[in-house]
Amino acid sequence: MKAIILAAGEGSRMRPLTYTRPKVMLPIANKPILEHLLIEARGAGITEFIFVVGYHDEQVRDYFGSGDKWGVTIDYCSQRRQLGTADALKMVKGLISGNFLVINGDIVVSRKDIKRLAGKGNNTVSVAAVEDTEDLGVVELRGDKVVRIYEKVEKPPSRMANAGLYLLTPDIFDAISRISKSPRGEYEITDSLQLMIDNEEYVSYQEISYWLDISYPWDLLPANESLLGGIKPQNLGEVEKNVVMKGKVSIGKGTVVRSGSYIVGPVMIGQDCDIGPNCYIRSYTSIGDNCHIGAATEVKNSIIMKGTKVPHHNYVGDSIIGEGCNFGSGTKIANLRLDKEDIMVAGIATKRRKLGAIIGDGVETGINASINVGSLIGNDTLIGPGAIASGVILPHSRIL
Repeated sequence: MKAIILAAGEGSRMRPLTYTRPKVMLPIANKPILEHLLIEARGAGITEFIFVVGYHDEQVRDYFGSGDKWGVTIDYCSQRRQLGTADALKMVKGLISGNFLVINGDIVVSRKDIKRLAGKGNNTVSVAAVEDTEDLGVVELRGDKVVRIYEKVEKPPSRMANAGLYLLTPDIFDAISRISKSPRGEYEITDSLQLMIDNEEYVSYQEISYWLDISYPWDLLPANESLLGGIKPQNLGEVEKNVVMKGKVSIGKGTVVRSGSYIVGPVMIGQDCDIGPNCYIRSYTSIGDNCHIGAATEVKNSIIMKGTKVPHHNYVGDSIIGEGCNFGSGTKIANLRLDKEDIMVAGIATKRRKLGAIIGDGVETGINASINVGSLIGNDTLIGPGAIASGVILPHSRIL
């Protein structure tokens, strides 16, 4: 059975992180979202994949290649204009025979659920029970079948979210040929399935046990926590004397952890990093390859992408820092409002009491710069010595 992975979109709600990469390539626990999904699908016995790519597709192609590293085969199909999920399927019709899986490339699901779904014999929608359906499509169920699929309604009829994981039969292609564009201006898989339901064709559902859905940048933090919880401790680098490590800590090849560093797992540190001396890395932090976390620096519950330097007297909490950033000495990121209320970002409720900053690639700060809670900072921005950055800051800005 083949799996079609939908990985063509930018993920505009994930800006500023997606200015320079597609959403599916955002790292959690030091692997792209798409790699976690591929590993789970491979664990379910799926070995043939078609990646539908578009926005910054070169990054996906360069990273995954033909799939040899994972023991699978990967073919690519380019969707230059992102006209929806059904349009993506129409493009791969000639590459499909028999039933097939379709998976949104920006989710993580378990191999157990994928394997169970692959055994179905009819069109099946995966659903996940959620408390909050805001910004999610929901599915109305009756008995063992789906009766209606909704896209982001104010008063949803159920708490069962469409998980973006399907088992489809070749019958879906006839339905795709007969749908019109949705109100969003796209051709949707959900509209195709609804057309089949309206024509009294049977569409079943499967409730899944594990689902990481990532809609906004701050959703990366709980996803990172979830995946770091399952890591195995390992030390492939060099740990000097007088280093304290508690809990599960993974250290990559070529990394040096210098004397006086204090690390509380789960923490994942990539390859060729320079850690310490005398730094404090707290739980649920992932640090990419070639990073420097220096003296008197504290990092807590954060994602720091490859090539970034947080060298001395810095504080980073509940934040996501892009690639190739460099923080001047004394740079601090606030992560808690003085009134202790939940943090809003660009008018959107994050439902988080603690959230630092979301920072794009190549951002640099001068000494003693301050970054306010919930700030979105575009790539290649410069923040001068002693400056205060707050709110939404566009790429290539200068804050002096």
